[in-house]
Amino acid sequence: MSGDNEQKLDLLKRSLLEIDDLRSAGAVLAWDQTTYMPAGGSASRARQRATLSRFAHQKATAAELGCLLDALEASGEDLSEPEASLVRVARRDFEKANKIPASFVERASAHRAQSYAAWVQAREEDDFAATAPYLRTSIDLSREYAEFFAPFAHICDPLIDDTDEGMTVAEVRQIFSELRPALLDLTRDIGNRPQVSHACLKGAFGEDQQLALALFAVEKIGYDLARGRLDKTVHPFCTRFSSGDVRITTRTRKDEFCEAFFSTLHEAGHALYEQGVSEDFDGSPLGRGASAGLHESQARLWENNVGRSYPFWEYWYPVLQETFPANYADVSLQEFYAAINRVERSLIRTDADEVTYNLHIMMRFDLENEMLEGRLDVQDLPEAWRARMREDLGVEPETDREGCLQDVHWYAGLIGGAFQGYTIGNILAAQIYATALQMHPDIPHQLQRGDTSQLLNWLRREVYQHGRRYRPDELILRATGRPLHVAPYLEYLRGKFGALYGLSVEADCS
Repeated sequence: MSGDNEQKLDLLKRSLLEIDDLRSAGAVLAWDQTTYMPAGGSASRARQRATLSRFAHQKATAAELGCLLDALEASGEDLSEPEASLVRVARRDFEKANKIPASFVERASAHRAQSYAAWVQAREEDDFAATAPYLRTSIDLSREYAEFFAPFAHICDPLIDDTDEGMTVAEVRQIFSELRPALLDLTRDIGNRPQVSHACLKGAFGEDQQLALALFAVEKIGYDLARGRLDKTVHPFCTRFSSGDVRITTRTRKDEFCEAFFSTLHEAGHALYEQGVSEDFDGSPLGRGASAGLHESQARLWENNVGRSYPFWEYWYPVLQETFPANYADVSLQEFYAAINRVERSLIRTDADEVTYNLHIMMRFDLENEMLEGRLDVQDLPEAWRARMREDLGVEPETDREGCLQDVHWYAGLIGGAFQGYTIGNILAAQIYATALQMHPDIPHQLQRGDTSQLLNWLRREVYQHGRRYRPDELILRATGRPLHVAPYLEYLRGKFGALYGLSVEADCS
């Protein structure tokens, strides 16, 4: 590389690092608001986050940054492959940021903090009306945001592209249309079989023991506590401030341990991805997961494909029995395994089993698009939610806390582009895990010994280390040899739950 280009590349990296520092500082404020901040700090926190967002946006749209990208693109042959990827991703981010006025960024950031605070209280008091005005504003802001990227085929397309690059509403609906009938059929078939008891999951569980067990488990699978920590919050999440600071949160219940354990595994899956990104990319646009769908694939892989598997619990069940002897001393591993994989038409997405989970996602995706399209008014959301739950799952919430107030997503940011990533993640988790098993068939035997190192090392090599170096579809193809496809996921569900419920099902290996 010529000395002139080397200097320009160095300037680009320094500019991008400053942008990342500002955004990471804002993320610290957001993490604090959802964990330890007193309620009285909400108003000032909204202002503080808005200020940092404005400064970061100003730097992200600076003309000088565009000039550096122009110059480096003009001499593209002089760049290495990782450097060319950095310029490509930085250009994408720069072009998108320049379509959004700074005034909008500041307004949206302030609203996000205010809306979250209102949601926390409204959820606690089961008062949807209290948060409805914030939800209306979020919809207005989301529509305004989308218009910055017009023309588009659907108003939600720009929002989806932010989280799952290259995806559109039409493509998501095509995936859902392929998946939904199979899930409904499997749910029906399981519903016709004798129910699996989950009584052993209920009881009294000390919070300290729950948190200690969850933390021990995620550290054992590879979460580096020298670069992370676990805290409590209302709605669990993972956040990255740098490669050396990737934090996770969880929540507990007094009457069962599963929520804390599996939500912590889920968030640790996100964190393993972030901790596995090459440190060479830290502070740059390449230094994060490639997409929401890929991120969710890792959260769901560790939570479900690994964490709800029989081999995993062959090692961990004695640890659970030792932690809660009064609850599990007389419960067999087979009984426990069946209970944690019980298929049940339930109200809460985060509690949902693997078979019905995506029906919750599809409902949310459809409802948010109806609100964005103007076909569903905010005041009608609770009833629309109940009607769709009746239609898809045969149950309906008695309270909005169990209904349209249960998820934070619509109350802590723009509306649209968040939920489809969960189903894409489930599909990719099965596809990626199946590939890992093909490469290393002894992984289940290692899980029996509590050893996840081979799986984690393979994931780091094939997926994690690359960050955003490759486009999501390119990364999936490189890691698995195929584009995203539904067949491995359906094969996984039919195989696992067919065996659990004694169903006669043929695997779809297409």
